[in-house]
Amino acid sequence: MNKKSLQSSLLLFLAAFIWGVAFVAQSVGMDYMGPYTFNGARFIMGSMVLLPLVLYRRKSPKVDRKLFGSAKVTVTGGICCGLALCSAALFQQYGILYTTVGKAGFITTLYIIIVPIMGIFLKKKIPGKVWLGAVVAMFGMYLLCMSESLTLGKGDRYVFICAILFSVHILVIDYFSPKADGVELSCLQFLTAGVICSILALIFEKPELSNFVDGILPLAYAGIMSCGAAYTLQVVGQKNLDPTVASLILSMESVISMLAGWVILGQAMSPKELLGCGLVFGAVIMVQLPGKEKR
Repeated sequence: MNKKSLQSSLLLFLAAFIWGVAFVAQSVGMDYMGPYTFNGARFIMGSMVLLPLVLYRRKSPKVDRKLFGSAKVTVTGGICCGLALCSAALFQQYGILYTTVGKAGFITTLYIIIVPIMGIFLKKKIPGKVWLGAVVAMFGMYLLCMSESLTLGKGDRYVFICAILFSVHILVIDYFSPKADGVELSCLQFLTAGVICSILALIFEKPELSNFVDGILPLAYAGIMSCGAAYTLQVVGQKNLDPTVASLILSMESVISMLAGWVILGQAMSPKELLGCGLVFGAVIMVQLPGKEKR
């Protein structure tokens, strides 16, 4: 591995670390404010963090003007991505209220398997390893989430719906990203999701200034670090790495969320749940490995 690849790998691992610990911040943030308020504030923070990068790229002579696309496509894409992100994030936030951050991290990562399966509706061929990964992941989910009464916990159900919605979000981004600048698209999607969540917060939660003051640390981490800083690290880190390697490193987010929940919140897992985590993570890795024709 050359020096540039090593640096890029470290940047992506840092992004995965930030995202993994963000599950803890989301859980702790619920002690101070409701899900709508928390998500609204953190997404608006994220868009404000990315705004200077957007302006810099607009003025930089090193950035190809063709990358920006038309304003209409960028705004449309940002709104569509924001709607999907808002829905997914709210289900995740509600799920974290009723489950551990470790479980939430691993269940959310299932989008890596769900996305190619959704490709069926787009008339894409599904590789055999995806179906095998789905079977392994389902068994892992059973060990991770099913109680002795063979019921799926409320929080786990919410987070699984979140994984499906994040899969939709990825497909929407996949459609718009070739037609618009990725940083601008992300900034607009954060702003859209933030505005929608803020409106819902004013209707259902009635947030107060003291909520933001008391919960400023988890809120700032989730908004500034998770939305703004980690996204920038991902953009920079993926430049010198194969997409498969990049996705493998970023999938460490699920492992880090489990470790962070254990170390910071004391949310230990049983041997059965740990085995389930291992199977889900193994399925995610299996799906991302290149086929014979790409080796």
